[in-house]
Amino acid sequence: MKRKLFHLLLAAALLPLAGFAKPGFTMWQLFSQVNTIGNSYVFLTDKGRVVVMDGGMNDEALYLKGFIAALGNEVEAWILSHPHNDHVGALTEILKKPDGMKINKVYYSRFSDALVGLEQPYDQYAREFYDELDKSGIETVNLTEPGLTVRIDGLNFKILGVTNEELTMNPYNNSSMIVRVWDKDKSFVFLGDAGVECGDKVLNGPYRDDLNCDYLQMAHHGQRGCSEEFYKSIKFRACLWPTPSWVWNNDAGAGINTAHLKTFDTRRWMDEIGIKEHHVSWQGLTKIE
Repeated sequence: MKRKLFHLLLAAALLPLAGFAKPGFTMWQLFSQVNTIGNSYVFLTDKGRVVVMDGGMNDEALYLKGFIAALGNEVEAWILSHPHNDHVGALTEILKKPDGMKINKVYYSRFSDALVGLEQPYDQYAREFYDELDKSGIETVNLTEPGLTVRIDGLNFKILGVTNEELTMNPYNNSSMIVRVWDKDKSFVFLGDAGVECGDKVLNGPYRDDLNCDYLQMAHHGQRGCSEEFYKSIKFRACLWPTPSWVWNNDAGAGINTAHLKTFDTRRWMDEIGIKEHHVSWQGLTKIE
């Protein structure tokens, strides 16, 4: 609890004053509170409006609540990649007990009941999330096709990939929404947990050029996500790693790079590409303006 409070106070101290922000947006990759897998990003526009991407595990709901409360306790848009618990768990808890938080709109690509049922026991988390969202009364935008572009003050986002009902291998990850976010100075692409097939579908589709960006979120926490060809076919200069220490180090307790994860393959690919700038969630809070 003391650790969570410390990082909450740190986050609050780093918040810019809305109205004094330069045109565009500020983005935070939130610190991993429980050193587990999770995906959590918060944006603050130049006009003081908040956009959230995913939000992380249910155990991180308190920290996320505090972070958003420090920004005014209102979320203009909440974008969700897919309903794995490490992406929607925190929001599920917030929907159960919002404590005054106002969420104006949720953007997602809803899984069919058949797709939800393909991964057990993760289906229970997806069903709980959908149930809480449906009961909340929050306006939702269900993306069944890519291409939607939305502008919120100085922040723009575009949906590059949506649910892939036809991909039954690694079905939840391969139905991650892929999202581009940008302003006049910087651009980000968020891959969620995209697997090889999901990433290649966008890479070989009409939105390929939109994958080029400044900051790229590593797919599936940097291990067993998009292919080497995918990463080496697009242009980017920095990596966002929503990655706990044990995934970063591929260490299940027997030492660095001794487990079954493929993080070191991805890290090697980044070295070969020449990427020098890495922001890793277990190492602390990242703020990009």
